[in-house]
Amino acid sequence: MRCMNEWDGRFDYYHDSLTHAEGDDLDQVVAWCEPGPGVTALDVATGGGHVARRLRELGCAVTSTDAAAGMRPDVVSPAEDLPFADGSFDAVVCRVAAHHFADPARAVAEMARVTRRLVVLEDTLWIDERVHRAEKLRDSTHVRQYTREQFLEMFGAAGLELRAEATFPKRHDMDDWLSATACQGTCADEVRRLLAHVAEPDGAAWTDVKWAAQTVKKA
Repeated sequence: MRCMNEWDGRFDYYHDSLTHAEGDDLDQVVAWCEPGPGVTALDVATGGGHVARRLRELGCAVTSTDAAAGMRPDVVSPAEDLPFADGSFDAVVCRVAAHHFADPARAVAEMARVTRRLVVLEDTLWIDERVHRAEKLRDSTHVRQYTREQFLEMFGAAGLELRAEATFPKRHDMDDWLSATACQGTCADEVRRLLAHVAEPDGAAWTDVKWAAQTVKKA
């Protein structure tokens, strides 16, 4: 019997969420994969499948993975143990998922191993301890966020070299964001309190920053 993953019931939310389905960050991540007919790509922790969808529309042959079968990936696999041979893909991409990984450095090393050339990664940057506590309270699958410098260390250890980077402020409707994990009642009240310093004055929304990077394998 397959063990249930906490993400198995979240597909519809992440598939339908405009925050995930569109945006300048998504456009940039897709462009940095250098898509086109004949390009092979691996979408790690595909979630709602938006990167995979966009790359397929541009002619890429895409394989998607996710640790949760409920996210409907082509291959069920944790990011830390990708079941592919070395150099299997032209590009490997992972969008806004590394903060859920138990071992992000190992995941980055696996992405570097299975690509022939490009690894494109986007994730939310660390803000402070209050935001970290709010994220953990809202979603038990959240591990932690990282600084730009910590990601650069992971890239360097994996034999990847930074080619380009960009940041994208992301506004989250508070009610919608809390609903993704059914955070209600006193839980939601405490999350709102912890996020007050990064929220709008009326508490209707809050903002974090996504950092995206295009890296290449070192020669």
